Amino acid sequence: MKLHNISFALLLGLGALTSCDSKLDVENPNEQTTSTFGIAELEENVIAAYNHIRMEGSYARVGYTIDLTRGDEVWNSSQVWYKEFDDYNCPVTGNICWWIWREWYYTINVCNFGLSKCGDDDSQLSESMKRIKGQFLFLRGLAYYNLTGYFQDVPLITDYSAYSSLDGLYASNNSYDEVLDQVEKDFAEAITLLPSKSIGGQWSKGRATSGAAAGYYARALMQRHKYSEALAQLKDIIAGKYGTYKLMDNYGDNFREGAQYENNAESLFEVQFLDYGSQGTDDEWTPVNTSKNATQGSAVESNFCPGSYGGWADLSASPWLYNLFKAERTTNGKLDPRLYWTIGTYETDWEGFEFGNVGYTVPMPADNSVVTNNNYGGLPICKNTNMRTGLYSSVATGLHDGINLRLMRYSDVLLRAAECENEVNGPTQQAIDWINQVRRRAKLADLKLADFDTKDKLFEQIANVERPKEFGCEFGRGFDLIRWGFFLTKDRQQQLRQHETFRRSLQNIKEPVDASQIGIDAELKSSFDTYVDGHEFLPIVQTLTNKNPNLKGNSANNSSSNKSYFDEKGWTVHPVVDLSE
Repeated sequence: MKLHNISFALLLGLGALTSCDSKLDVENPNEQTTSTFGIAELEENVIAAYNHIRMEGSYARVGYTIDLTRGDEVWNSSQVWYKEFDDYNCPVTGNICWWIWREWYYTINVCNFGLSKCGDDDSQLSESMKRIKGQFLFLRGLAYYNLTGYFQDVPLITDYSAYSSLDGLYASNNSYDEVLDQVEKDFAEAITLLPSKSIGGQWSKGRATSGAAAGYYARALMQRHKYSEALAQLKDIIAGKYGTYKLMDNYGDNFREGAQYENNAESLFEVQFLDYGSQGTDDEWTPVNTSKNATQGSAVESNFCPGSYGGWADLSASPWLYNLFKAERTTNGKLDPRLYWTIGTYETDWEGFEFGNVGYTVPMPADNSVVTNNNYGGLPICKNTNMRTGLYSSVATGLHDGINLRLMRYSDVLLRAAECENEVNGPTQQAIDWINQVRRRAKLADLKLADFDTKDKLFEQIANVERPKEFGCEFGRGFDLIRWGFFLTKDRQQQLRQHETFRRSLQNIKEPVDASQIGIDAELKSSFDTYVDGHEFLPIVQTLTNKNPNLKGNSANNSSSNKSYFDEKGWTVHPVVDLSE
């Protein structure tokens, strides 16, 4: 079931019109009572909130892909559109990044309006109203989770009545901790109001459930190293408290469109896009150019798709990620099947596997001459595209990608549980067992506890082997690098420099790269070489500060290190460990 595309325009309160003539007294439509503003209207508000998470600045394009570029698995092969994000040097005069701000505050505004109609006493709510309120809380929590992950210190607005004055609209920054406190509160309350995936049934397809709220609550807790609390939530999900989740037998089923694949047993939460052949004709880029004939797709495929297949050829997978896949074979001596769905290279192992060595139904040449960008090369990204599905032979660019973006999968629950277990008690057999569940689907040999004698070593395996291979080129790596503190220590910075080294070439795109050869090998570059302290976050740009004088800059605006914040909290930045030893 796809949520309908209904947009809801939030209006500033006009105030009740009054006069000495009682005939002029009218009811303010923006302050309706429960008798005049009912469940049907609130349901439309809920759908409007979901609609805003499918815009260009949320998950339909840059709100999804900018996080990929600030991670170490992806580089900007167009050398234009995402270059400033890939190089960690987005200027305060930048234009694109504030779209993220715009979309998520639109979402927050809709949620705050809806919550103002739900009341404070959850025990008095009907089951329908609990579901409505739970969805508003989840989506507001999701919005602020993304805003803090990108912009660090943002205004926290939770009271819809604050919009009745300019003081409320032009709010000042709250601290990172203050906003994440609210994120945790919203997700925690949403858990108690939303049905499980099992109980929700057809209703839950495309909507937030208690399992989604629990998963994101754990994510929010982990952003501030609250590993014990997060572990409890993750264990509840694994135990089936919020419905039954399991890994799909075929990893690729998480990246195809169609009712038989989307909203599947592995998915805790995903963004809904209309499938190929059922879309409208109008690209709906922003919250203000809405159309009843909107395509209701994403532009992620357009960003990933090689130019030879009609794409914009913006983003490529890093050579580090490709060679990480190549470093370990399955128990039957084959390549990790996740490579097939992540990076679009020709491999002899793919003959007879799935759709074979194909790119958009076109047989791929064995010389790997299919590169992302016709000028700069690059390893093509397959995730969340139809490059490997045989659906069509070329891409119509724009908002036409119909594959739902699975924002949280059960494999993430298992690997996060392993990480939390390792932080709290590790290294332990329980952590290893959760990791091995994910590895077995890829037909990789089980890890053995005896090979991980320290917490640091098991963390390295999770952070730089298991998670990249399972979630490579998916949203979230930038958030992970921030919470792990990888931008804050010399050894981790050097590791990021190596991971983010790429070859600008139309040949030899599969070769391993060596950051020490930058300057010697003219084709090599590292995105991390232009990193400046604090720029793991995006700056709060002048487009926003010019309109709101109460806004102050963050660590990216000030080029200030966040190491003191980590140190004051007593958080650990694990040292780099050589896993070959």
